[in-house]
Amino acid sequence: MLAVLGVFFVLHKEINLLIVTALLTLAGYSLTDTVVVFDRIRENLKRNRRDPLPKLVNDSINEVLSRTIITSLTVVLVLVPLVLFGGEVLHDFSLALLMGVIVGTYSSVFVASPVLVVWHTKSGGRLISK
Repeated sequence: MLAVLGVFFVLHKEINLLIVTALLTLAGYSLTDTVVVFDRIRENLKRNRRDPLPKLVNDSINEVLSRTIITSLTVVLVLVPLVLFGGEVLHDFSLALLMGVIVGTYSSVFVASPVLVVWHTKSGGRLISK
């Protein structure tokens, strides 16, 4: 959300109700994507307790990567024509969604999971799970 807000600030675009709606949609989209990755990590953690966490996280990301890419590309395929041909009303809304889907997919897969691994190593290797 902050990346999209930053781009809109740099482009001197107005933040109106449609942009706020797009930002809230992006928050839900990105959160759901992150939950899918973390849920797969949790499932693999139960099955493979002996594997080190970095390997487990890497395997989990590889398992959900195709689903994540297909979902994001499907959304992008709809948003690109909306940005190009959607008219004045839909342009900023679809532009915010397009930027947010790209940044949100990247952060869900390639930022959130490594943060988990760093957090795990900083906490001394303890995992909190039931």
